[in-house]
Amino acid sequence: MFRHCLPALVVVSLLASAPRSAAAQTTTRASAKAAPAIGVVNLNTASATDLEALPGIGAKTAARIVEYRQKNGPFKKIEELMNVRGVGEKNFLKLKPQISVAAKPEGAAAAK
Repeated sequence: MFRHCLPALVVVSLLASAPRSAAAQTTTRASAKAAPAIGVVNLNTASATDLEALPGIGAKTAARIVEYRQKNGPFKKIEELMNVRGVGEKNFLKLKPQISVAAKPEGAAAAK
């Protein structure tokens, strides 16, 4: 009798856990789609609060980015962000579309 009940119990437990997995995936997808809505953050002008809005950047890492910028001057390339402790290649690749090191707009320089 136990042999007949065990497969049914396994099927029921799998079905019960399936909707939770789908809900978790939907939430993850929604948050992933919401992340790019932040816009592009300029590493040379952003405050620690602005940097914290980036995915994977917490208060400590944001403070380290600002400290790095103060010690070494403005970022010349976005890849320099990986020199900051707490920002590795994997995290950088996620951030890449959302960060820049753009100088002042060229229109302002041409107007002078």
